[in-house]
Amino acid sequence: MSIDLQVLKFFQAVATLGSISKAARELNYAQSNLTARIQQLESELQTKLFYRHNRGTTLTDKGKVLLSYTDEIFKLIDEVKIAISDDQTPKGPLVIGSMETTAAVRLPTLLSKFHREYPTVDFTLKTGTTEQNVQGVLQYELDGAFVAGPIEHPDLTCKIVIEEELVLVTNSFNPPLSSIKEIQYRTILVFRSGCSYRTRFEEWLQSEGVIPEKIMELGTLDGIIGCVSAGLGISLLPRSVVEKYVKEAHLLLHSIPSQFGKVHTLFIYRKDKYMSTSLKEFIEMSNNGTLLGNHARLV
Repeated sequence: MSIDLQVLKFFQAVATLGSISKAARELNYAQSNLTARIQQLESELQTKLFYRHNRGTTLTDKGKVLLSYTDEIFKLIDEVKIAISDDQTPKGPLVIGSMETTAAVRLPTLLSKFHREYPTVDFTLKTGTTEQNVQGVLQYELDGAFVAGPIEHPDLTCKIVIEEELVLVTNSFNPPLSSIKEIQYRTILVFRSGCSYRTRFEEWLQSEGVIPEKIMELGTLDGIIGCVSAGLGISLLPRSVVEKYVKEAHLLLHSIPSQFGKVHTLFIYRKDKYMSTSLKEFIEMSNNGTLLGNHARLV
């Protein structure tokens, strides 16, 4: 028995869109012909792949198994095309994820240099939480990402970039904190769920038996800095990120216990994915000190 790639592409489209009619429109293919090809595939495999209903189609258990293999097949085909066409010259798309704090403070110099040296690389930077970036790499949406450690996953290669020191950030106009217990009466300013700094903040407070009365989520670093500066609340951020704001934003930085105040920034990528020349050069440029100055290394 042999299955051609076209019918697998048809099957994948129907499974993804949940409807033969939608898949036919998407593929610009006659619905009747698409239906016949799916039925032929089911006959060849001697199993039912879809439940048909008035809202469209739903995968059977066997259909779900086939879809997982189909997705893998097309990923491998894409990698083969990339590997064969790779002439060791950095070019084409490169999609990198990053935490917003890293993107704002650590990456501008690196990205500027990378663009100057490799202008034919179509570079895209996507910011998100550590959790979002990890999932992006695992789901092949990102070629690599800067995240906060620790990260342990059998499919990922993780390289330490640098150790960050997290500090408590408060407004210099408000009365200074005399005890950690006072934090429960302040508004806690954090990034959205999935941010490793937020998780570390919550772990520290929990260890001290402190339950803050109010937690406010903000989407950007500038938003958090601005709100702390205005006296709206306090936050936990890397010292390297907030040091430049101390004078102009009237901020105070407070050290916290080292078991909660030290965090590694990692660069992660999939072990099983072909590493393009563009990604190799990006990692190499990061490794030569461009990323964080002379003290920064990917190890």
